[in-house]
Amino acid sequence: MQSPEYLPQDRAIQNSPSVPIPSHSQRPDHVEGEASARSSFSYAATAVERPSPAHQGSAGPAPPVSTLARRIHGWSWQAFPIGMGTGAVYVTLSGLKNHSTAFTRIETVFFFINLSLFLLNSSTLFLQAILYPRQSWRLINDPVKGIFVPLFVLSFATILIGTINYGVPPGHISPNGIYALYWVYVSLALVVCFPMLMIWYNKPHDVNTFTPAWAFLIFPMMLVGVVASNVLRVMDLSDTRAIGVLLVGYFFQGIGFFITMFYICIYILRYTGFMEGHQANGAFVACGPPGFTALALINLGAHARKILPQHDLVSPLAGEIWFSSSVLFGLLLFGLAVFLFAFGVLPYWFKLHKHLGEILGCWALTFPNVGWISTLRVLGDALNIPGFFVIHKIMAVVMCTTWVILFALTALAFWRGKIFLATEADVLRDEKRMYQDSV
Repeated sequence: MQSPEYLPQDRAIQNSPSVPIPSHSQRPDHVEGEASARSSFSYAATAVERPSPAHQGSAGPAPPVSTLARRIHGWSWQAFPIGMGTGAVYVTLSGLKNHSTAFTRIETVFFFINLSLFLLNSSTLFLQAILYPRQSWRLINDPVKGIFVPLFVLSFATILIGTINYGVPPGHISPNGIYALYWVYVSLALVVCFPMLMIWYNKPHDVNTFTPAWAFLIFPMMLVGVVASNVLRVMDLSDTRAIGVLLVGYFFQGIGFFITMFYICIYILRYTGFMEGHQANGAFVACGPPGFTALALINLGAHARKILPQHDLVSPLAGEIWFSSSVLFGLLLFGLAVFLFAFGVLPYWFKLHKHLGEILGCWALTFPNVGWISTLRVLGDALNIPGFFVIHKIMAVVMCTTWVILFALTALAFWRGKIFLATEADVLRDEKRMYQDSV
């Protein structure tokens, strides 16, 4: 949706005789060259500087905008949940108790699909920022679509975890490389989250329209603990650098968890009833903070059990105490995550609007639930309860089935132009302003 503040400018450009918009055949060579330097794709693919209705005369109807231009203009940050849902599959499968090489091959395929989607989304949004900077800026400032910007960092987290699982064992990347990528992730989380929080909180928001998806603004920091626990799996724990990874993981996991819990409190206390339509998908986002925090605490506690005694930190029993308390609090948070999952899934089918154009929101069925599903495995190991492993296998099958259905519906929506496709009017409006700026 375009801002109304642009409409008077469009009318002024169309009606003002002092700022004519020449046709493609009338445009001077130097103007065409200058405009092409700013949007070569637009002029080459669509011949954008077409006359307004008032100036068309005998020039004939303007040619349509190319589908590629509409795709680039219509792309959004909501594309990243598709890759994150793909990452959710191999993260879930990698935690299976009886893990065979066949599963590793399947997970590797999903990893490369996720990597391809990440590169596609990043490059398309980069092109959008170059060719249609106004649209790119609108998406960042949009009160609904802007909350999806941090998902770029979350997608990078799933790729980093996949690199640890499938890149380190064959020797394609060293633990030192993983250690460097860990700090890249932490830096991205800070660089993206804080500016987006400043932009978002700079505007008022109606609590009656609240959805747990607003917590995406802080999710990258909340996932630092999960990433840290995976990085420590391939590091030498006797290395002093392991202490920094451990403590930074705890630090940011605490920030992310408590801030997102404030969002969950608003979600529970909202008095407008169950969320409907596309917001019904947001109910599953609430499962993420307690689920991922439970997973991070137990895994970080297991590493602290070895790191603290090796480096003679706190006390000789500190490692055992940290691990024991992590299992206790992890179990409590696991219970909360399961409750929130049930709270979201029971009314889901009756509240969801079955519109193909809203399929992107349905990807919230996948990645937010990875936390508590993966916690099943670590709780089974810590408490030696085989039942947790059985439930984990069942949920892994459900996760894969959900991915297949969502991926097929998303592909269908893309093919029919229900998603990631701007209208010709929106593309022309931005290109017209780019032409005005160029002259």
